[in-house]
Amino acid sequence: MHTFNFNNLKSLLKFIAIPLLVGGLAALLTAESMTTFNTLDKPPLSPPGWLFPVVWTILYTLMGISAYLVANGNAAPIDKAKALAIYTYQLAVNFLWSIFFFNFEWYLFSFVWIILLWILVFIMIRQFYKISRLAAY
Repeated sequence: MHTFNFNNLKSLLKFIAIPLLVGGLAALLTAESMTTFNTLDKPPLSPPGWLFPVVWTILYTLMGISAYLVANGNAAPIDKAKALAIYTYQLAVNFLWSIFFFNFEWYLFSFVWIILLWILVFIMIRQFYKISRLAAY
């Protein structure tokens, strides 16, 4: 018989809360971003502005679950620490991109910054995959 472990739930909720708080802080700091977004020249199939908070909330929740799976995976502590360090770096780079793009309107710099983010995400997925395939997906 499997018993409910409240400590695991608390840990999972903490891991989910971290990226949600980071995303929430970025949203607060870039509160006027939809004004900037609406003035940008966008392709015809660009998603509507209201969709971004919905998608990012789901994405940040999934990122927290992935980090939880890695932290609780069956791997050497050093491997988990490396994977979670890359996760932390990409979360910080992700947070800063919104500020660079929307607040400072550094579009070229933001383009280069997002390439850095993609590289970190790729490295993070590879590190996560070594510990938990589900977390990597």
